[in-house]
Amino acid sequence: MDVMTGNEMIAIPPGQVTLSDRRTQRSWSVELAPYQLAAFPVTGGLYAQITGQRPSTTPGDRFPVECVSWWDAVRFCNALSQSTGLTPAYHFRAETEDIEWDTSSDGYRLPTEAEWEHACRAGTTGPRYGDLDGIGWYRGNSHERVHEVGGKLPNSWGLHDMLGNVWDWCWDVYDAEVYGAYRVLRGGGWFDEHWSCRASARRRSHPTFQVDDVGFRVARSVMS
Repeated sequence: MDVMTGNEMIAIPPGQVTLSDRRTQRSWSVELAPYQLAAFPVTGGLYAQITGQRPSTTPGDRFPVECVSWWDAVRFCNALSQSTGLTPAYHFRAETEDIEWDTSSDGYRLPTEAEWEHACRAGTTGPRYGDLDGIGWYRGNSHERVHEVGGKLPNSWGLHDMLGNVWDWCWDVYDAEVYGAYRVLRGGGWFDEHWSCRASARRRSHPTFQVDDVGFRVARSVMS
């Protein structure tokens, strides 16, 4: 696949994942049906091809797109679905910030954080699916800049850059009672220390937030 403009999807097997939150000391298990997840974060090339926009601070088609909000990401998912003849996953209510996920859609969408962690782990149980220097760009080896996608080793399911390089937006609300509309970020980025680049690490941000170490990758449900 040409990572500049393509979007190879990896078949992820069903399974169970236990999520945990260090802030609240809470853990919970999620059963997952099979789904698909992109092998790479969405690149600047693909984002420009679909939207005509280049929001990233680092130019180049093979770098992960960054400086994109959660809202930018979900709108991109719908645009990518429409461009490929699939049914958009998200419905927006006019002049509001309400959004509905049509779970019967075959279109592109953001992964849930349970799907993200299950795919990141790829059957492993430790904090990472390999040695961090070999699998991810983080503060210890990135020279404090983003890198082209696919430059580090994938996990055993063929997913690149799950840890490091850029954080991935996920679908989920982080904690509505405490943080309102804030959404979940996963994976760590090029500016983070090693302890943030773990399969279980959770971060939150407002859905309008844009910064140069946050991007996203797309998922698709498997229709029965």
